[in-house]
Amino acid sequence: MSVLQRLQPYPGLRVLISGGAAGIGEVLAAAYLEAGAQVHVCDVSEPALAAFRDKYPGTVATRADVSDAAQIEAVFRVQREQFGGLDVLVNNAGIAGPTGGIDVISDAEWQATININLTAQYRFAHYAVPMLKQSSYGHLLHIASVAGRLGYAWRTPYAATKWAIVGLMKSLASELGESDIRVNALLPGIVEGPRMDGVIRARAEQVGVPESQMRQAYLDKISLKRMVTAEDVAAMALFLCSPAARNVTGQAISVDGNVEYL
Repeated sequence: MSVLQRLQPYPGLRVLISGGAAGIGEVLAAAYLEAGAQVHVCDVSEPALAAFRDKYPGTVATRADVSDAAQIEAVFRVQREQFGGLDVLVNNAGIAGPTGGIDVISDAEWQATININLTAQYRFAHYAVPMLKQSSYGHLLHIASVAGRLGYAWRTPYAATKWAIVGLMKSLASELGESDIRVNALLPGIVEGPRMDGVIRARAEQVGVPESQMRQAYLDKISLKRMVTAEDVAAMALFLCSPAARNVTGQAISVDGNVEYL
């Protein structure tokens, strides 16, 4: 196999993506489908799931609220029934959480962010690992954030979960290595799209400046002076599922144009 051939993902991978019907999750799903994978997504939004099924006929799309342990377990029943196993889990589901000082963020907002961004990743890994141990290509990919390597004022619940995801990944890479399961995390930076637009808008309102000024302030933090795209993240995800990455594990890989600070 040539080096160029090694850059292609293993064929026919069975891939489960949480939060996969819209946003970065949908782009990840489309990329895996293009690579010939068998893709199963779950998502909490019925409209997003309906649109996903229309756009990608033949895929499996399951409704699941990832803050509910029973619904996550049900996703894995579907995975076993429909695919007979699992090769790649993309632990993607998450929310932006509140924007505000630690003295005004409510306990409910904090707990919701922890439950969806972190506890759900534990639960998905909990159910996925026995299936990944039966795979010849087992890979557990956590989607974190550049906020998992930098401090992020006014977004403490979000940043706390993303740092924790990196710790979870590092620990699982050590734990699962002898089972030949690779574990990595992607740390997207400032990603173009509606979620980032909402974050910028909320921060601009909080400090009382025009949204355009706040958007430029975000770009000024990036060495390359541009946002990344969901496709940039998906390309790295595909690489990590290729023979070229067979010895890449335990890594927190930033896809961010080098965000210098937040």
